[in-house]
Amino acid sequence: MSYRNWVFLSAIIAFSPSVALATIFGNVRGIVHDVQHRPIPGAEVILRARASSLSLTARPNAYGQFVFDTVPAGEYVLEVKAKGFGPFEETVAVASGSAPILHCELEVLRLEQSVRVSAAPETLNTESSAVETLVNRQTIARTPGADRANSMAMITDYVPGAYMVHDMLHIRGGHQVAWEVDGVPVPNTNIASNVGPSFDPLDADYIEGATGGYSAEYGDRTYGVFNVVPRSGFEYNTSGELVASFGNYNQTNDQLSFGGHTDRFAYYGSLDANRSDLGLMTPVSRVLHDMDSGLGAFSSLFLNATPKDQLRLVASMRGDHYQIPNTPEQQAVGIRDLDIERDAFVNFSWIHTFGPGVMLSVSPFYHFNRADYLGGPDDTPFVLNDNRRSNYPGAQVTLNAVVGKQNTEVGLETFDQLDNTFFALNSNPPSGTALEQRLTPSGNLEAAFFQDQYRAASWLSLNGGVRFTRYSGLLNETATSPRLGADVKIPRLQWVLHGYYAQYYQPPPLDTVSGSLLNFAAQQGFGFVPLRGERDRQWDAGVSIPFRGWFLNFDHFRTSAQNFLDHDEIGNSDIFLPLTDLAALIQGNEVILRAPVILRRARVHLAYSNQVAKGLGPITGGLIEFAPTSYFYLDHDQRNTLSAVVSSKLPWRAWATATVEYGSGFLNGNGPAHLAAHTSVDLALGKSFGENWFFDFSALNVANARYLLDNSNTFGGTHYANPREIYGELRYRFRL
Repeated sequence: MSYRNWVFLSAIIAFSPSVALATIFGNVRGIVHDVQHRPIPGAEVILRARASSLSLTARPNAYGQFVFDTVPAGEYVLEVKAKGFGPFEETVAVASGSAPILHCELEVLRLEQSVRVSAAPETLNTESSAVETLVNRQTIARTPGADRANSMAMITDYVPGAYMVHDMLHIRGGHQVAWEVDGVPVPNTNIASNVGPSFDPLDADYIEGATGGYSAEYGDRTYGVFNVVPRSGFEYNTSGELVASFGNYNQTNDQLSFGGHTDRFAYYGSLDANRSDLGLMTPVSRVLHDMDSGLGAFSSLFLNATPKDQLRLVASMRGDHYQIPNTPEQQAVGIRDLDIERDAFVNFSWIHTFGPGVMLSVSPFYHFNRADYLGGPDDTPFVLNDNRRSNYPGAQVTLNAVVGKQNTEVGLETFDQLDNTFFALNSNPPSGTALEQRLTPSGNLEAAFFQDQYRAASWLSLNGGVRFTRYSGLLNETATSPRLGADVKIPRLQWVLHGYYAQYYQPPPLDTVSGSLLNFAAQQGFGFVPLRGERDRQWDAGVSIPFRGWFLNFDHFRTSAQNFLDHDEIGNSDIFLPLTDLAALIQGNEVILRAPVILRRARVHLAYSNQVAKGLGPITGGLIEFAPTSYFYLDHDQRNTLSAVVSSKLPWRAWATATVEYGSGFLNGNGPAHLAAHTSVDLALGKSFGENWFFDFSALNVANARYLLDNSNTFGGTHYANPREIYGELRYRFRL
């Protein structure tokens, strides 16, 4: 990190007069009172995690008020006990940055005692304008294919408008997605160069997803923000777990994990390995030259050093090896291209509590990312080597005060990007075209933000903030991004109306070309100018409706972008470089439906999106070529996307989950026609044998529907849906 960044960061820590929210955790506060709303001081309030042994205890003050600071995101059970009163329980869903106020009404103890259970994990968060999704560890384990190393099913099955196309996650018409681990950013400004993941889904305790309506804390990636809450060790008792699987295409996903905890310290670690003869999406229905393999290691440490100081460390390393799938013609002539990827990050967080509801969080981080495309010696007409290494040292500081009706947040995020890129292009057969280029560009981002949530009334929450960003790379840019939102809760009906307006700035990749490679691009009819950052305006309005345990959310959004980030290829060289279109317009409607437990056994989750994604030329940055000067459909435009998940408990400690995914078809070539609609069904069955042995069986694309998914000009070109995959998985838990 540059010296200027450290000075800026240190100044904020030393001289900020107010304090704002630590992004890694939520804050749970409430009032304990009797049926006449008189406070009950001295009660015992216990907050227990549903999926681990983490437990926190508090005592209300003379006004019946209590507060839990630094609560990791997830699902909890709040229990209240007081002498002379009946017990109280409430299920609470804690999101990063949230500060829900709970009213715990205790009834005078009678002869017949009962536990009052209110709310559910789907409790409406009336303090947020974002469309949020929370997926827990058990859901990931029981969703077909979701716990595999390279899977994004835990997102595409539960988040509206999320789908995989050309091996990349797309949400709301774009693929610029922000990832955080334990609330700390894992920055990556590159697009179209990585298909491998940064972590294994088996290491996640929860995954928080948000689309739109972000607070000013977020701003570098507009289309989706995902926070991975890792397993901490509180779910283990000095024990471990072995996961082993095997299926067709010689696929296996294996992991050895272990962990444990004391009252103040918890640790978790894992090693994983995966391979398959069906890796990336194939350009034809046959599977040729498509092996992938990977190794990974993950660790999480948690320490309550003092009653006011908490330390957390999360570290990960991954290596992935992909064969680029072939057509029969490519296979016959001996083309054997490879993609080698490496990813590692380490995040450290110090959280200091000054008093009830007042916290400071300091989180330095480092991220390394590599993508290396290796062309085979028989490639024609060019043999390519495209190697990029990116280093991201940085830090995030957030300060928070939850006082009365206000939840105020101020903070800083900054990181440097240091790249080392190498291009080599040789004609085959040799014709004198031999190009080499090594560049070491660098960039820097500094962002300061302020956010305030004001609970004006029990039925009204107002959200406002602003984010100031300075970016320096091939170009220097600044941006001021305001945010404004409101949530209105309709009495009696308990419906929540929400709306927001926001502006975002997304820094561009550092990719550039010069010298002989620039001359080659010119010979192919292309040019290259420095990339500009994408600037977005987003409007959103919707309603959330709870009814007898059911939950329905309807949302309408509209995103207009300037300098829309995309990517294209230089001729047929397999060199993919980013570009920016003059503008883009993406708008749509989204629906989330969650059902309560039906017949004490089954749950239903439905996510639907109807959207249109259009771009507008000419190209304003990056790889310059001809582009229409009127609106055109983007290659990942798909009008209707639906995913439905049905999970059920079965007799004899068994369970079953089925997912149905429907898409109306992506753009066919340059459009405006679209490809045919497609539907696929996945199934998973599982059973536990005692307390330590578990087995499940999964079948993906049960009907073996082979359809053309997309034929866009991007990484690997045309793609077909994956064929049927069948595999079994065995889990064994053991004591250390």
